[in-house]
Amino acid sequence: MKKFILLCIAVIFTGIFSANPSYAIKIGLITNATQIGVGSSNDTSIIDANTNKTVCKIDAMKGYEIIPYKNTMAIRINGKFYQIYSDNIVLKPAKDGFVNAKRRWYRGHLVIQNKGNKLTVINDVSLEDYIKGVVPAEMPSTWEIEALKAQAIAARSYALANLGKRASLGFDLKDTPEDQAYGGASAETVKTNAAVDGTSKLVLTYNYKVVSAYYSASAGGQTISAKDVWGSDVPYIRSVPSYDGNVKKNGHGVGMSQHGANNLAKDGYNAYQILQYFYKNVKFATVNDKTT
Repeated sequence: MKKFILLCIAVIFTGIFSANPSYAIKIGLITNATQIGVGSSNDTSIIDANTNKTVCKIDAMKGYEIIPYKNTMAIRINGKFYQIYSDNIVLKPAKDGFVNAKRRWYRGHLVIQNKGNKLTVINDVSLEDYIKGVVPAEMPSTWEIEALKAQAIAARSYALANLGKRASLGFDLKDTPEDQAYGGASAETVKTNAAVDGTSKLVLTYNYKVVSAYYSASAGGQTISAKDVWGSDVPYIRSVPSYDGNVKKNGHGVGMSQHGANNLAKDGYNAYQILQYFYKNVKFATVNDKTT
């Protein structure tokens, strides 16, 4: 395989997405819960999302239990439950604060909703901060920086191409490998954050649309066409040698092999070359702030 692959000129993408520029993506953390534990790294207001009024305040670095109660919710404070007269609340920490759920720290806000007397917890977070929690959850942070950059671009592309995928549940994507593994701020490392920052706002496109940049851990020597896995062709996916060595197939095998990406990075390929190897006829685009 040739070591130097012609890079497509990056183009500016505008007018495709219409979401809040500060909190561009909603990630489902918990569904159908009868009890949840939440907290914040600093003193935080709980806001009624229906009225935008403050319901109560919680102290920094303390855990709070919330349960569904009479189509609303109740919160345990100092051992006693108090009713929250809302079915939709938001924890909004002060600037640079973090929120806590599932024993993990997250950037952005936490949205808690009572749906059918069960609780749903959503992380409302900026796209770039979301990707910072995806890269180390999907790929070992000790791997080559160019592989991590390729992962960041692929994950960002997948996220934007699949906004609203879980709309029936009230959010965009799950935090599991069913969509993309997401560990929040607790998963972040200096190296993976550098990979995200170094590829900020870059996505893969095909025919002027952001692509679902499918990837899996390894393809066992040869990636698989989408048609062979899901029964329908994806024009930017091709079957190619996966360069994942002796690693057996792990995952669907469509698109980028993560082990292959790391091996190519070890051989001197940069992130753009890696991605153009695994995805056919794609171009790189910069997502405008106003469109994310």
